[in-house]
Amino acid sequence: MAAPPARSRARRPVPVLLFAILLILAAASTVPAAGRAGADPARGRGHGGPCDIYADAKTPCVAAFSTTRALLRGYDGPLYQVQRSDNDATHDVGLLSRGGYADAATQDAFCAGTTCTVSIVYDQTARHNDLTVAGPGTAGPQNSGAVADALPVSIAGHRAYGLYQPKKTGYRRSSVVTTGTARGAQPESMYEVASGTNVNDDCCSDFGNVETRPEDTGEGHMDAVNISYMNGAGATGTGPWVQADLENGVFQGGTGTYRGNQGDAGKFVTALLKNNGTDRFALKGADAQRGSLSTWYEGPLPSARYTPMRLEGSIVLGTGGDNSNRGIGSFFEGVMTAGYSGAAADALVQADIAAQHYQADSTGPGTGAPIMTPEGRCLAAAGRDDAVAGTPVGAGTCHTMAADEHWVASDFGTAAFTALGRCLATGDAEDVVLADCTGAAGQQWKPQPDGGVRNVGTGRCLTVPGHDRRPALRLAACRGEASQRFITTTPLHHGGKCVDVSGDDVGGNHAAVQVWDCRTLPLGGAAARDQQWTRNLGDGSLRTLGRCMTPQGSGTANGTGIELGDCDAAPAQRWQQQADGTVRNVASGRCLSDPGATPVNGTRLELRDCDATAPGQQFAFN
Repeated sequence: MAAPPARSRARRPVPVLLFAILLILAAASTVPAAGRAGADPARGRGHGGPCDIYADAKTPCVAAFSTTRALLRGYDGPLYQVQRSDNDATHDVGLLSRGGYADAATQDAFCAGTTCTVSIVYDQTARHNDLTVAGPGTAGPQNSGAVADALPVSIAGHRAYGLYQPKKTGYRRSSVVTTGTARGAQPESMYEVASGTNVNDDCCSDFGNVETRPEDTGEGHMDAVNISYMNGAGATGTGPWVQADLENGVFQGGTGTYRGNQGDAGKFVTALLKNNGTDRFALKGADAQRGSLSTWYEGPLPSARYTPMRLEGSIVLGTGGDNSNRGIGSFFEGVMTAGYSGAAADALVQADIAAQHYQADSTGPGTGAPIMTPEGRCLAAAGRDDAVAGTPVGAGTCHTMAADEHWVASDFGTAAFTALGRCLATGDAEDVVLADCTGAAGQQWKPQPDGGVRNVGTGRCLTVPGHDRRPALRLAACRGEASQRFITTTPLHHGGKCVDVSGDDVGGNHAAVQVWDCRTLPLGGAAARDQQWTRNLGDGSLRTLGRCMTPQGSGTANGTGIELGDCDAAPAQRWQQQADGTVRNVASGRCLSDPGATPVNGTRLELRDCDATAPGQQFAFN
């Protein structure tokens, strides 16, 4: 592989006593100077990024990775590289400004019309410990790069993408070329920001120090942070837990299951591990959106088998040291340091992370969107994000970043809902399960005007029995009652085309709502994001890209154009699908209409007096 392009790096702070001399020599000098502590215009923080904090505490970063932001105040290089699937062309995704946030728009433009994967995650330190897609190992096959747009998020109000890592998705840097990472019994610390909702109980979605070769070389040859449901039996709480993978053992504390470790189940979790290399390690965790770190454990290493450590210095992200790649996870940022970091520095780093205001995009990981009950419970497979065929599907608490709660509406003549690569289907008797997708009638569903979801094969409707509990879903005769009403996301078809938003999945305020050829994403046949419309029975809205279908200026007159607007529950944003195929606007009493005789790409929709015989007013959610 060719060497990565040269990148600008953060430089060491200039000692105060030299500052005046540098000012005098500035005209002759070509070496830029970076200030120490003080206001940081790019971020508005006094301490800089996490690596600036750790450097000031004399435990400097030796590796720093993020797909969302710079982790050093002065960094202005690329964050990661994406590669197109159609022609293998690559593009480095950089920053909006020095020390700032990812320029996600360049990724969107470069990857338009195809699928991109992340091929390199760049190290932001001067060590150049860049991560590439991990090869096979003794415990797992070749890995794939993460799909580049599968985990949209926002950070400090900026659009960005995390790394969504299902099984067999991981990155590695061999210690043959890695520099600065701990070897033998040298001390080190590390943290990652991951998600506590997209995890499983299999081995091992790790971040940290691993073997030179992808094979198990014994206890103490790994030091990696892990957030998962591993060691769940007998643990405190429901997990997942911040843990340490030390090779041949994943530990919640001094033992595999440690009751002092209560776990972190948030959408964004800070997971921190530090190890002095000889007799002591610590685990800390926090909600990455707010609050301070909890120390889940700080004490002796688990046993003499790990005393001292025997670290080899490679770096892994998303797999185990022997390439055990059955774990799943998400990654947004993480660093490794030289030395055992102090509590004060750890606290400052957590404060810096919380100040970024990470938020989950409404679509969550991968494509698709939730199927919800009116009370706000989400349909999901029982268990974790790695459900197999035959797994029951139920309704429970929503987890924005959970992959098994995000259903793609594809098209087998009517809607087929898929999650985790499998289809919502009829099971034995009246059960509803995940199944391998075949296109059979029992896997086809027809959203109803009253909010019901009817199975084509049986003619019966999706039902939440008990309604106020968390049972598995059932099929029952369609009655239109509350237990059979769902908020679904599907394409809105019109005359062989789809209701679409002007632009390429951008969807700002006042973006025109139009008709366009139905476009599918390369993975799974899902409709393009701006052609997926969520029907919310609670407020009557039709939503896509986080905004609502709205008559321009909330107007009611014939000919009023239709656009996207911020959702405010106004009557103008309420729509009712009628049995005659029209979609009626509640505020105006007029109907969604295509003014053309036949659908033409780019034609803006508008309000017109309702006339079910007019072909321009026939719309179908399927």
